[in-house]
Amino acid sequence: MSKSVTNISIASHENMQMDGIQKLGIALGLLGLFIMTLALLNVSFPNKSIWLAGSIISIFTGIIVYANRTYLNQPEGIKNNGIWHTNFTNKGSWAWMTGIILTAFYIVLYWFPQYLGLNQDGGVNTGIVGFFDPLSYILNGKASSQWFVYGTLYTVAILGLGYKFILKYRHNKYQLVRTLSVMFFQLGFAFLIPEILEKLNPEKAYFAKDLKNMWPLNYYFFNDWHLKNMLEGGNLGMFMLVFGIAMIFIISPILTYFYGKRWYCSWVCGCGGLAETAGDSFRHLSSKSTVSWKIERWMIHSVLVFSFVMTIAVIFTFLSNNPEMSFITKGQFIWGIVIFLAVFTTTLYVFKRKDLDTDAIYTMVSLVVIIIISLLLNYFYGNQNILFLDSNTLREWYGFAIGAAFSGVVGVGFYPILGNRVWCRFGCPMAAILGLQQRLFSRFRITTNGGQCISCGNCSTYCEMGIDVRSYAQKGENIVRSSCVGCGVCSAVCPRGVLKLENDTPAGRINSNEILLGNDVDLMDLINQ
Repeated sequence: MSKSVTNISIASHENMQMDGIQKLGIALGLLGLFIMTLALLNVSFPNKSIWLAGSIISIFTGIIVYANRTYLNQPEGIKNNGIWHTNFTNKGSWAWMTGIILTAFYIVLYWFPQYLGLNQDGGVNTGIVGFFDPLSYILNGKASSQWFVYGTLYTVAILGLGYKFILKYRHNKYQLVRTLSVMFFQLGFAFLIPEILEKLNPEKAYFAKDLKNMWPLNYYFFNDWHLKNMLEGGNLGMFMLVFGIAMIFIISPILTYFYGKRWYCSWVCGCGGLAETAGDSFRHLSSKSTVSWKIERWMIHSVLVFSFVMTIAVIFTFLSNNPEMSFITKGQFIWGIVIFLAVFTTTLYVFKRKDLDTDAIYTMVSLVVIIIISLLLNYFYGNQNILFLDSNTLREWYGFAIGAAFSGVVGVGFYPILGNRVWCRFGCPMAAILGLQQRLFSRFRITTNGGQCISCGNCSTYCEMGIDVRSYAQKGENIVRSSCVGCGVCSAVCPRGVLKLENDTPAGRINSNEILLGNDVDLMDLINQ
């Protein structure tokens, strides 16, 4: 007669099924979303303030209950059991359904906000936009908009799922600190402070939507309406203008030199914050193939060129149409850009060309040629539009294709299918600029101890940026890829301590030519160095 035996293995399939408490947590979260769905369908609530508060509290409570039950009763370590066997995290039907719903939501949000209940004629909002009116009046003194609804849901997702992320990685100090950082910046700098500033300055045009956003991620920073609002916005407006320019040309390069692009992409950026928290369950879905890497490099650098050309065009047009609002003329601007690009690219090519990949060189050359020729033609022929194209048209193309369709619809809607960093890998111009700085001028690198690597593949599996980390670890080669956002998860999931995030002197940082493979390195020369 056989006896039943209890399987106590934490990796057993028997222990991957949700228990009653986990199901209760999911039910509470879905209840909060269901209330918002009813609002979306124009269900009238007697007291919107109470129902809105109840739905948000229900979402937070559900996440807390589920996360506590899932992670707090487990041994020390990072729990990723069963991700390839779960429908939701392995491109199953639930994943596709979630992706379709997210994509549809973003399409309606960007291009059809009236279906969310936004009254575009100044009347009373209905639907889910009207559902958020009470909170909007408290924070900014105005009726809600589709962007306020989006910002609130975005913040709720980062805070709630950030808590889940903290419990999952609670034994790794680096993960705790950077997750608390993105939660802090999203809640304060991206959500609360801009809304309160708008309430305190109702007579001024609104120009401070996200204090931590900067060009080129904030692609409208140099648009004429935004520049005018800042220039006419008194002391606050001038502060935002000076601070924004300082972020681009001073603060960002300095921080990237010391810490790599992780200071922004993994510690501050809202896009990165959502990817790290809400998208953590899908990080293993990022493609690690060489083909994806090539597509990634060409696409992100092409977007950077597009962004740069569009920005130069709108500034040129602004100076042409508003000479009284600027301290430089359009002629001075043209020659300043030409001289800067010529000096910068020549210096970069002379001193750093060995560290540049082919796509980066082509990007640099094409960018310089397009802009210099266009500016000079406009200067000598007196046209007010770069490339003789209307700058507003360029701006609209960029806003539609990159600012909306790519960053929103594809970037977030495709989390469950393509991984959580689709936008950051293939389309973010901010990531492209910081990546070039990180590759060429930064002290940051991930060092590897190849002798300890057991080739388990955890590092590559959970790299959200699609880097085959294991291939570097096996060779003992430093990881200095421009796409690396320094999230540190590869180091966190390594069972042998092979990977370490470091900031050191730039000398010897890129060591791909010093790897001992066969007889292609003079060992004595390497030892003497």
